[in-house]
Amino acid sequence: MEEEASGFDDHALAPMVSLELNVAMFKSQWQFCDRITEYLADILGQGHSDPARYSNFLSVAANELIELAFRSTDEPGRISFNLYRSATSNRLRIAFAREDRESTGLRSSERQSRLSAGSDLKPDGAILLSDLATIFRAAIRIEKNGAQGIQIIADFPSAEDFQ
Repeated sequence: MEEEASGFDDHALAPMVSLELNVAMFKSQWQFCDRITEYLADILGQGHSDPARYSNFLSVAANELIELAFRSTDEPGRISFNLYRSATSNRLRIAFAREDRESTGLRSSERQSRLSAGSDLKPDGAILLSDLATIFRAAIRIEKNGAQGIQIIADFPSAEDFQ
């Protein structure tokens, strides 16, 4: 999946950690969302004057994004969680396969309703992402990752002056 992702530039960021799991294993227990969040948030907190505060605060947003991925993954394969850091920001990227509904013969209206239901990006989901972006002063987006992939990308400021 790494080579297929071309919609953003990770080269300006230093890689911190990469975690890749089998989707079936990831989806086998909801608690994996919390465990992965805790692991990633602890790493994000490193290098800050108050690591516990920074990681606790960002764990809220990271957990929502990981849970969104949990609800959205429905294809066999791998899901990856990547953290990157620059002098001014931290990036969380979650990438996974998602079947192209058009190729399965679904009509456009069926495809749209399934995508909304499967990715949990109903109006409430879009509001949640917007609220998270505002609270954390983050840039959060969902992009295609190659022909049949989705990636959730969140850029969080390194500064610790949260609202």
